[in-house]
Amino acid sequence: MINLRIEKITISEVEKFSEVATQAYFDHYRHLWYDEGEWYAHKCFNVNQLSGELLDTKNEFFFAILDEKLVGFLKLRPENQLAEQEGNGFEIERIYLTNEATGRGVGRKLMEFSIDTACQQNKDYVWLKAMDSSQNAIRFYESLGFEICGTARLDFEQMKTEYLGMVAMRRNL
Repeated sequence: MINLRIEKITISEVEKFSEVATQAYFDHYRHLWYDEGEWYAHKCFNVNQLSGELLDTKNEFFFAILDEKLVGFLKLRPENQLAEQEGNGFEIERIYLTNEATGRGVGRKLMEFSIDTACQQNKDYVWLKAMDSSQNAIRFYESLGFEICGTARLDFEQMKTEYLGMVAMRRNL
């Protein structure tokens, strides 16, 4: 059994949040970018950007704390609908883990937490986006009952062309 705590992130923890978000992103996604992800990490995980997201009541952020160490984070958007889908949706927008947490059941626990939260809020479905090149992630989400329900393409000049494809995945509750 893993020693994992999932705790809501507060605005006073934004610097720690920025550090773990950047580390988790670099641990897994440098290969996607011509600049090894520097532009994206600076844009998305700087203290000002994350402070604004933390203060936005449409977002919920949680730390993943494994063996008393910050190893990642989760971003939920409980009111975010999937385009062209009926019902009351709940988006799991980001799950980023450091290498230290990968393969230890943390991602599964965060997904279970997210699905349980959606059920408690009487949502009809949960959804997320994944890179179509991330076959391991897609298989993981499928093992949790998600199905591909759409595709999209990112528009980042800095990203290598072969990684611009995305899939939307949905699980009915």
